[in-house]
Amino acid sequence: PAPHAGVLLTKEPAPQTVPVSDLPMKVWEMALNTGPDSSSGLATAGFRTAKYLPTEWHQNNCDLYHKALAGCEQSEHGRAEAKELAEHTAAITQRAQQGSTAALGQCLQDTHSWKSKLQKEIEDLDAETGLLAAQKLRLERALDATEMPYAICTDNLQCREKRQPPDLVRDEVEKELLKEAELIRNVQELLKRTLMQASNQIRLNRDHKEVCEMDWSDKVEAYNIDDRCGRYSNQSTNVQFHLGSVKFEESASTPETWAKFSHDNIYRAEREKLASVNLRTLVDNILHDASHDLKLQCDAVDEAFARRCEELDDAKHKLEHHLQKTLKEIGDQEANIAALKQAIKDKEAPMKVAQTRLYDRSFRPNVELCRDETQFRLISEVEQLTESIESLKKRLLESEQALRNLEDTRMNLEKEIAVKTNSIFIDRQKCKAHRKHYPVVFRLAGYQ
Repeated sequence: PAPHAGVLLTKEPAPQTVPVSDLPMKVWEMALNTGPDSSSGLATAGFRTAKYLPTEWHQNNCDLYHKALAGCEQSEHGRAEAKELAEHTAAITQRAQQGSTAALGQCLQDTHSWKSKLQKEIEDLDAETGLLAAQKLRLERALDATEMPYAICTDNLQCREKRQPPDLVRDEVEKELLKEAELIRNVQELLKRTLMQASNQIRLNRDHKEVCEMDWSDKVEAYNIDDRCGRYSNQSTNVQFHLGSVKFEESASTPETWAKFSHDNIYRAEREKLASVNLRTLVDNILHDASHDLKLQCDAVDEAFARRCEELDDAKHKLEHHLQKTLKEIGDQEANIAALKQAIKDKEAPMKVAQTRLYDRSFRPNVELCRDETQFRLISEVEQLTESIESLKKRLLESEQALRNLEDTRMNLEKEIAVKTNSIFIDRQKCKAHRKHYPVVFRLAGYQ
């Protein structure tokens, strides 16, 4: 178009051209002034392009009314659904909470039941361990009590080694003493093995008691936690969100393994308790039998000592009786020897007389030297006296030998009496006196 009059024309830079393909359609139509309401280049063209048409205004209002109505209806329907959903979820939540509370209550009952069983088992194990410890103390006392009988037995054997021959024999007393020593050693070995078993059983009892105590402690802690959880309500002030709590722990147990764990602990504890009861019964039997056997053997040894002492006393009395007879015989023999010597001496004078007569008659002169009856009688007398003296001397030698034999017998008898006296002193004064300190059955059974 032509420029307006009165306007100073100035040279303007050429406008920057924009490719037609890059302009929006509405802008393109306005630029070309080809729309239905175009001003066709009038001066009002710039104002018209910023306005809506009346039809557009009505259309816009109608659309807005329809959208508002649809929004209200949709909102009302949503509110109804939300209310229904809230009521439904509230009921579900209430039922779920009631179910969880009931489950917690059942869990509390189960936990309390296992806790009570574990507590009873712990108390029973503790009581049984105490009883077994008392039996172990009895074993230790009984083992200590066997030291005295063994010392007495070995002392008796050593003392009897000091007997003198011929009394140094393997008699019944020594056999019984050897049996007693062997019995005491066997009893000591048995008591030591039983004592070791009792110690091991006490350790096992305490180990299983500790396992039950750990399980019981866990049950108590779990019971307190579940009891606290069961007391929570929607009005509780000490509840809060724990976003990471809704999960299963990898190490969590199942109800079956949870119950089996406590059941196995109680079963093992019951088994060890039964083993402990059986061991206590065994200890009672062992102590009773051991003390009874030791006492019987002690009585057997005492009886053997009594019989041996009686034998020694009898032998000693017989020896003393024979010694008295021997002493009397020695006295008589000495008197006999003295009489024989006197008889021999008494024959000296007659012998001198007879020999002197013969000697003197040998000097008779000539024919008087005759072998008359007197000569023969004198020779016969000398021969008779010589024979008598020889007989007396022979008898004297025999009597002296008999006297020496009697003296030897006396010495042997005195030695044998001394040996018997020594044996009686060893058996009666030392051995039997020492055996009076033998422990009583009550001590051998471990009660002291």
